[in-house]
Amino acid sequence: MSEEFPTPQLIDDLDIQPQKDNTRVLKDLLAGTAGGIAQVLVGQPFDTTKVRLQTATTKTSAIDVVKNLLKNEGPKGFYKGTLTPLIGVGACVSIQFGVNEAMKRFFHGMNNNPKGSTLSLPQYYMCGLAGGLSNSFLAAPIEHVRIRLQTQTSSGPNAEFKGPLDCIKKLRAQKSLMRGLNATLLREGHGCGTYFLVYEALVANEINKGLKRTDIATWKLCTFGALSGTTLWIMVYPLDVIKSVMQTDSLTKPKYGRSVLSVGRQLYAKNGAAAFLKGFGPTIIRAAPANGATFATFEIIMRLLG
Repeated sequence: MSEEFPTPQLIDDLDIQPQKDNTRVLKDLLAGTAGGIAQVLVGQPFDTTKVRLQTATTKTSAIDVVKNLLKNEGPKGFYKGTLTPLIGVGACVSIQFGVNEAMKRFFHGMNNNPKGSTLSLPQYYMCGLAGGLSNSFLAAPIEHVRIRLQTQTSSGPNAEFKGPLDCIKKLRAQKSLMRGLNATLLREGHGCGTYFLVYEALVANEINKGLKRTDIATWKLCTFGALSGTTLWIMVYPLDVIKSVMQTDSLTKPKYGRSVLSVGRQLYAKNGAAAFLKGFGPTIIRAAPANGATFATFEIIMRLLG
């Protein structure tokens, strides 16, 4: 997923009619984009640590990675490769929200739902799944560029990539910009489906207590987002490791292979099941504050927009 997973709407999808209220849709997209940017800014240091752990060729720990990064690259090293997701997150979230909302309208029409009803949990999963799959085609190249920049330790004239544009140019020249797409499709599809499923289940539990969706406290929505994000990463983390290895391997002669299965087999042969958990700690630690920032920002922007 893209590392910047989209925020579910905090307004009940039946309270408004998206097809008749284009302003509401635009506000959702703007608020979601702001939430995504907040998630990138809060989560980037954790993500950089995670990626370096995932792709390390020698045994190391999160503490060692952080110490070495601060010593050799300074605090700015944590934010290597941030520009690409910050620029691309708006488009990613727009795709996710657009497809997700279209799928919601499709299922509501198919179900012929009465006013005040909601979709079934499997249908919410399918909405997230469709959005995640659609988003993957933009998330894969954005993450590839970010990871290449995150993992290069040299700087100045010695750096392989001089910045995002130079990285894109060189990856395209090697016909490798979309490397890791299949792993991204699997991760984003199942990840977003899980995210929406868990989130909607938690919201539905509140509604069943007699609350309206819009009356659920903001702190609860933030908590639901944090729990959903944590569940997401538990479900898809091994796929994220495979994707990271694919996107940091040699561009000309990848030693781990070119397919998800090939990379998975090579990782398992070298380090066993533990290979698929490298960097898991920083990822789980990141899930709560990153998703909390996403939901808090989403709420603030929605209230400002009215």
